[in-house]
Amino acid sequence: MTTPQRIAIVGGHGKVARQLIPILVGRGKQVVPLARKQDQLIDLAAMGTEPRELDIETASEEDFAAVLEGCDAVVFAAGGGPDGNIDRKRTVDLEGSLKAIAGAKAQGIGRFVQVSAIGVDQPLPEDVEPVWKAYVEAKRDADSALRESGLEWTILRPGGLTDEAATGKVTLASEVERGQIARADVAHVIADALDRPATAGHQWELVGGETPIPMALEAA
Repeated sequence: MTTPQRIAIVGGHGKVARQLIPILVGRGKQVVPLARKQDQLIDLAAMGTEPRELDIETASEEDFAAVLEGCDAVVFAAGGGPDGNIDRKRTVDLEGSLKAIAGAKAQGIGRFVQVSAIGVDQPLPEDVEPVWKAYVEAKRDADSALRESGLEWTILRPGGLTDEAATGKVTLASEVERGQIARADVAHVIADALDRPATAGHQWELVGGETPIPMALEAA
């Protein structure tokens, strides 16, 4: 597997994506962020990217395939947002991922990195909030579909996301204690995973820690 050079980002105007874009651009990558609003596309173009228009919820698998043309990797960093809209947890977090997987396969794109969430395979208590239940189930099912897709996948499951500055250090393993992590550090893990073919076929949880990201990935 070669190192991808033209990377599409689903959820390209999201908070993780906007941390990831400067890292990838700084490494000489061509970045194709996907967003649905014109003002978002203008912002993304100003960041040195080649944005393409896509509404995750209304787009078909064929629409996804069309906007992924010419790319050699996909990062799925979309989320239905923090509001109480249960339906968007399915239409964005799950169905968006499924359509992105199908679009990647249609275009012959092998590499796929997905941002999920910590602990989504764990059983939920009976009194869990319905919105949280919908979110966890959507992420869980999206991860399962990606693992079974035949793609060269990496699944990253961060803990609670913050807007703190990057530390460049994490705790990363198949399971870790719950904690927080800066979106900027998640972005660095994504970028480093893309540059490491050996990370394909792995699923990791990650929180803030004391191990430099390259060393954490090598050890895992």
